[in-house]
Amino acid sequence: MRNLLDNQLVNLFLWVPFLMAFGAGLYFNFPFEPNISVCIFGAIITIILIFCKLHIFIRAIALFTFGFCYAALFTHIFATPQIPRDLHGMNITGVVEHIDYTADKSRIYMRINANDIYAGDGDAIVRVSAKSNINPPNVGDKIRANIGLFRPSGMDAPESFDYARWSYFNGISATGYLNKYEIISHSNHIKINALRDYLHKLSDSFLADALVFGYKNAVPENDSPIWTATGVGHVWSISGFHITLVSAWLFAIFYFIFRLITPITRRIPARIPALICAWCGLLFYLFLSGCDVATVRAFLMATLVFAAFIFGRNAISMRNVCIAFCIIFLMNPHYVMQPGFQLSFAAIFGLVWLWNDVKPKMPKNKLLKLIFTAVLTSVVATIFTAPFVIAHFNSVPIYGLIGNLILLPVFSIAIMPLVMIGIITVAFGWAFPLNAAEYIYNFILKIATDITALPYATINFPHMSNIALCFIVIGLLCLMFVRPVRIKINYILCIVFVSVGITIVAITPRPIFYATHDHELVAFVEADSKLSFNKSRASNHYFTFDTWKQFNGEDVGTKNRRRKPTDGIWIYETPNFTLAYIQKFVPLMKNISGLCRDENIDYIVSFFDIDAPKCNNKILRGGIVIYKSGRIKYIKSNRPWHNPHG
Repeated sequence: MRNLLDNQLVNLFLWVPFLMAFGAGLYFNFPFEPNISVCIFGAIITIILIFCKLHIFIRAIALFTFGFCYAALFTHIFATPQIPRDLHGMNITGVVEHIDYTADKSRIYMRINANDIYAGDGDAIVRVSAKSNINPPNVGDKIRANIGLFRPSGMDAPESFDYARWSYFNGISATGYLNKYEIISHSNHIKINALRDYLHKLSDSFLADALVFGYKNAVPENDSPIWTATGVGHVWSISGFHITLVSAWLFAIFYFIFRLITPITRRIPARIPALICAWCGLLFYLFLSGCDVATVRAFLMATLVFAAFIFGRNAISMRNVCIAFCIIFLMNPHYVMQPGFQLSFAAIFGLVWLWNDVKPKMPKNKLLKLIFTAVLTSVVATIFTAPFVIAHFNSVPIYGLIGNLILLPVFSIAIMPLVMIGIITVAFGWAFPLNAAEYIYNFILKIATDITALPYATINFPHMSNIALCFIVIGLLCLMFVRPVRIKINYILCIVFVSVGITIVAITPRPIFYATHDHELVAFVEADSKLSFNKSRASNHYFTFDTWKQFNGEDVGTKNRRRKPTDGIWIYETPNFTLAYIQKFVPLMKNISGLCRDENIDYIVSFFDIDAPKCNNKILRGGIVIYKSGRIKYIKSNRPWHNPHG
């Protein structure tokens, strides 16, 4: 045992970012907000403990605590202004900071006075959607707009996506819609977002929008599920794939140029100025693409690789990946909760572990070597990202390997280069490269459609709890970071932790009743194990339908089944409890007394707030789910990003 522990000293640093990330994750999922003074004191003490020569387990606890306290401090310092309620018909004056283009509308980000939307002092960013019949303004324009704003909604079920939290840490105070606007003045300042906007309008290509400018919803809505089902949906999120291609092209171009300049190459190798110039070009591409977290991660990794080449060090290593992880964590600890961050780092950790530690034997034949590398890379990336894909999307594409082997090379060799060239040539009136890229896109889209038509193209999984995901992640970390002595202890630990995580997923019960915070939308699991809703659609809870379906193991995007309540009351009977849901005011007034006295009614849920002291034990308030046993789990909405004082 002593030898085993001594053997781990080399890899101790690799655990640092994950200890901090687990601490931050605990904070973001904490049931209540911790005292900020305690967090400040805790952060100071833990920093001291981390750098003291104490026992390794004490420093590990200190790192975990630092992650928790740092996330808490960052949350309160970030302090995104929040609106106290939904606002409609507001006339607001602001500056257009950014526009995100989608297939059917544009999302306009406006910087306004926070006091104009009753959100306090300072500036606020609001995102409003403009339909396709409204031509958006230019980035930098000062406009007067008539808009409606909504408070970002919280979780729809325990441990589900929290849009309010996401908006808070992305600096968005409210979302809504744009009715009309008028331009007050134009901006003469040249900013990167203005350049993106100009190139977007010049190229008029969704491929350029998605692959270069970083607009996440530019791909046609009907095409996105096809690419996801074939396992190549990641090409529409600018990350390591794009950064690798662009950096390779830039390096090749500058290397060729500097090889021709002999006064420079006589003094220093041509690769050094080529790497520096390529890095500057890559920095420009980072800002042009919108600086998404996955892009930042890939850029940091490329920076470390470039620096390693310049100084003659090992280019790609676990330590470099961990350094990039720590930098991004310190920039914004909430990144660890976002799917892009998790999937991006999971893939890169898996691939570095494969080629640096496992070092699989390669075939001698060059063609077989290329195929073997592509297959193995795709398999390992799929395995390491699968837990996060299941946790966030409740499904896994089965034919992802086929999709990556057939479709990804086409994006690398044909579509991506043509789009990059086309963005330059379209400025001179030559749009052939962009048209050729779109033609190739339509061709491989047909192939992708055929792949998704295969049986069991996508398999749905039950909801994965945070604790189950943590066990699986710890198992993968043990696989990568634990150094074995005689027996493969890292594989044993991996199997144990992953098995525990899978067991937790298998034995965790599903809710049979769901209710939103305002009780506008509720759902019951019927005898056929399918959900029935009290209404077929709800504008304030558009995504709630699919979230609850995912929790219940149903396909999303299907028609919402509605069951109308009898006389305004829906009595839901189960072997362990009976619940009454009251949707309208008149049935509430007529029946509340009888329901309170009825001993057969265990719970009362109402769209309207009920003041009935004699049966408060029956009345359920706020967002809830109820399990088959009758256990109630409340959906927390009292954190800073939920604007609990609004």
